[in-house]
Amino acid sequence: MRETLIPVFDLGGVFVDWDPMFLFRKLFATEAEAQWFKDTICTLAWNLEFDAGDIFAEGVARLITRYPRYWREIQAFDTRWTETLGALNSGTMAIHDELIAAKVPTFAITNFSWEKWVSCLGVWPFLEKFDGAVVSGLEGLVKPDPRIFRLFCERFGHAPERCVFIDDNEANCVSARAVGMTALHFTSAAKLRGELHALGLPIKPL
Repeated sequence: MRETLIPVFDLGGVFVDWDPMFLFRKLFATEAEAQWFKDTICTLAWNLEFDAGDIFAEGVARLITRYPRYWREIQAFDTRWTETLGALNSGTMAIHDELIAAKVPTFAITNFSWEKWVSCLGVWPFLEKFDGAVVSGLEGLVKPDPRIFRLFCERFGHAPERCVFIDDNEANCVSARAVGMTALHFTSAAKLRGELHALGLPIKPL
């Protein structure tokens, strides 16, 4: 009998919608200005430094020295960070709850600032339901670096071929497959439900 696969989830884009533009649109008068700010100053590459372990207060202070006229908007990325979050994906949470009810262990591998991860624990109850997580900001490794997937397997004692990794970023899925995991590119909870059911996980099909 085939062993049940171990589901390993990404968080942003899978469980919760995250986009700095949700905040930047509130800080600027036009869409063009907000987009320019995201592309030029508070960039996704800069945010990735926090995912790799940089401390928010220090990263914000350094960026303000480069762009002092935007100190208010840059600082808002830290003090109003929760406004970069959109809605929780009820479909994904329902899948997660079904797995837990069936006593299937679930895990997470997430690119996440360790500071913001801790701040979300009391806000997102679904985080407490995971059997373990690897948070990039605590490890100094960010997806798609294959070492983060190997670290997960070593830490929790799961062979890569026993894991199914779910992420909304195809590059991360490619990296997970390279270390031996099954990987599913997340585009919708409905699609994920069908894929997990087809893999033999105890998920009801639509």
